[in-house]
Amino acid sequence: MNVSRRRLSAIALAVLVGAAALVSASSDAFAQTGTIRIIVPYPAGGGIDVVGRLFAHQISAAQGVTMVVEDRPGAATIIGTDFVSRAAPDGNTLLLVANSFVVASQLRPVNYDAIKSFVPICSLTATPSLLAVNKASPFHTLADLVEAARAQPNKLTIASTIGAALQVTYEMFRMRANFSMTFVSFPGTPPAVTALLGGHVDAIYTDYPTVLPHLKSGAVRALAVGSRTRMETFQDVPTFDESGYKGFEAEIWYGLFAPAGTPVDVTARLAKWFTAALPDADVKARLAAQGLRPVGLCGASFADQVRKDYDEFGRVIHVANIKAE
Repeated sequence: MNVSRRRLSAIALAVLVGAAALVSASSDAFAQTGTIRIIVPYPAGGGIDVVGRLFAHQISAAQGVTMVVEDRPGAATIIGTDFVSRAAPDGNTLLLVANSFVVASQLRPVNYDAIKSFVPICSLTATPSLLAVNKASPFHTLADLVEAARAQPNKLTIASTIGAALQVTYEMFRMRANFSMTFVSFPGTPPAVTALLGGHVDAIYTDYPTVLPHLKSGAVRALAVGSRTRMETFQDVPTFDESGYKGFEAEIWYGLFAPAGTPVDVTARLAKWFTAALPDADVKARLAAQGLRPVGLCGASFADQVRKDYDEFGRVIHVANIKAE
């Protein structure tokens, strides 16, 4: 009887080992059996598209896989994001998106849940938001602008992107600083910058990469930056924290997600590949040229960040009554 039991236990163990081996072999082979697509829900040529192609090229070469970027813009990132939410959870279809990801689904009807329909893999890069003015502006510090806006509520104008993380973080700062400016909305940051350059608005709240060339040329002057420390290339620009708003930080992150249900070993492998690409000299140089810093926050830590942003941005959307249009 004991021998029989030992034989049954041995058979059961063999079956379990064999099944585990099959699962392991299947997950090990997922990338080699097909092309890994990074879906970017933005137009081709934009900052996040460039970042996606940079990582896809480096990982393809380093890991011996085929990784490509596929742009699926439209409906404020909803079209591409919805596509990934319905993709097979096998690690072959990924989403690369900015933190406006947690805003879009709270402003518009969508067929997915920003938290439950995806597995956060890694926050790859980040860049600060900043508040800037035209070079001809009479405002030379953040205090100058805030004081003028308090003195004449809604007389001054500020441009930014509607229905995105930039609009939400601007409202966070505006409520913190207790002032009012007329918000002039644009469908993206480039036209907002154009309006500032043309003198059509008094200020802009935007992301660092979009306005970087104009900061370098001197056409635009930054008053404060949303990073924890000053930018290396513009050491004379103070942070919001240094400008009197202690603890205020506002960065745009670019994060990688997979459809819900993607196996943990698959997402862990993807996280390992992407974080291994961050120290690459070419990757670092090209990110820096775009005003981006490497992050590499992965797994549960990134999931916590996504949840925190979702809840915090949701509160601001409600209090400030932000609408999609």
